[in-house]
Amino acid sequence: MSYVVALDQGTTSSRAIVFDRQGQVVSVAQKEFRQIFPQPGWVEHDPDEIWATQAGVAIEALGLAKIRARDVAAVGITNQRETTVVWDRQTGQPVCNAIVWQDRRTAAMCDRLRADGRADTFREKTGLVLDAYFSGTKIAWILDNVPGARAKAEAGQLAFGTVDSWLAHKLSSGRLHITDVSNASRTLLFDIHRRAWDDELLELLGVPRSMLPEVRSSSEVYGEISTSLAIGGAPLAGIVGDQQAATMGQVCVEAGLAKNTYGTGCFLLMNTGTEARASHNNLLTTIAWERAGTLHYALEGSVFVGGAIVQWLRDGLKIIRHAEEVEALARSVEDNGGVYLVPALAGLGAPHWDPYARGTLLGITRGTTDGHVARAALEGIAYQVADLVSAMNKDAGTPLAELRVDGGAAANDLLMQFQADILRVPVVRPTVLETTALGAAYMAGLAVGYWQSVDEIAQNWQVDRRFEPQMPEADAQRLRDRWDQAVGRSKAWEQDEQA
Repeated sequence: MSYVVALDQGTTSSRAIVFDRQGQVVSVAQKEFRQIFPQPGWVEHDPDEIWATQAGVAIEALGLAKIRARDVAAVGITNQRETTVVWDRQTGQPVCNAIVWQDRRTAAMCDRLRADGRADTFREKTGLVLDAYFSGTKIAWILDNVPGARAKAEAGQLAFGTVDSWLAHKLSSGRLHITDVSNASRTLLFDIHRRAWDDELLELLGVPRSMLPEVRSSSEVYGEISTSLAIGGAPLAGIVGDQQAATMGQVCVEAGLAKNTYGTGCFLLMNTGTEARASHNNLLTTIAWERAGTLHYALEGSVFVGGAIVQWLRDGLKIIRHAEEVEALARSVEDNGGVYLVPALAGLGAPHWDPYARGTLLGITRGTTDGHVARAALEGIAYQVADLVSAMNKDAGTPLAELRVDGGAAANDLLMQFQADILRVPVVRPTVLETTALGAAYMAGLAVGYWQSVDEIAQNWQVDRRFEPQMPEADAQRLRDRWDQAVGRSKAWEQDEQA
């Protein structure tokens, strides 16, 4: 027997999952790592801690599966996207902490570029909204704020990478400086139509070309993993950003199919085939993946704080001890009691794109309990996804017939039922929720012939449960109207304070 290993490097934890030929999970190892908040709106990770946890869980997953490196047919990487690492080429050491995708410190830089009339240039070439979410302005910030960084970068001594590049660098003992098209398309520096780094965008952000990784397809053999590691000698054969990986894991391989992942954030992607379809409703046009010589595109809506609001209930408010307890607490009340929680802890993503919005809790009375707050938090996740679906329906021209769901919070039956009620379409949950890791495994396995075709992997996808809308439509509309009011109250909060 041989297996495929997915290294799933997420925003709050590193995981390694061993999959068999049926796409079933053989073993899982996971370790959380520190979230660093130097200032309000700033979020950082320690790149060395990312690597240490990822290498550690790889060893653990192989041990749990009782297999060795020689039993591994291929290794795939999937990763938190946009998070920015800059390291010294000679020493291999990061020049500072990684700046996380949620980080808002470059919002003012984006405002200046927008005021200079540059937003359309970025949108037309990259498919992205000019926002602090993406990597390009984060690189510029590092070069301008870390002592000596710009001089070193201009001398060719520094390397930039999203987390996939950092892991490939470490897995190959420094031999590989690569990324794939899906991750490159999230940087504000990559022309998704020409499939190339763009000199005009590099100049606008002041990023030297010498820092950039080589862009490869999402499914090919990049090289062997260093023999000093537990999976040494196995081919590294797949790299794909986490949300694109989940789209593959959900087998949304044909134009028109869509999935939503409920992770730290929420991410709705619709495969648009080989067409880069422009959004007119504040969604992103992005590369889904490149495989077997064909480039696939997607429309994407991004929510910055999805499941992370449950972590906040646990770590910030301390009204639950474990994330899994939130459903029972939310069920302790019949409804939200008029309480609405807008989870804009890191601003609002699509379709609002307001980096100055902040988390807002409305409708509190003397009768409000922790159960109402828990329920409002879960409902806030669902409302945000509903806003994405509404925008996606307008862009696609035809409404979604169903929504495929995955990610940790998709296991929450209360949330999934409420999602179906608010969307007015079925929500379909597969038996394997680890679709992000599974997508990376598929990319790696297809590259080495472990799986022969997409048709073969499509047979692995099975439904666990369909959630059909049950709430009367008038009630659902009333709740969404009230949600829209709550979102309006959260917008421009920090900007108003600065003014």
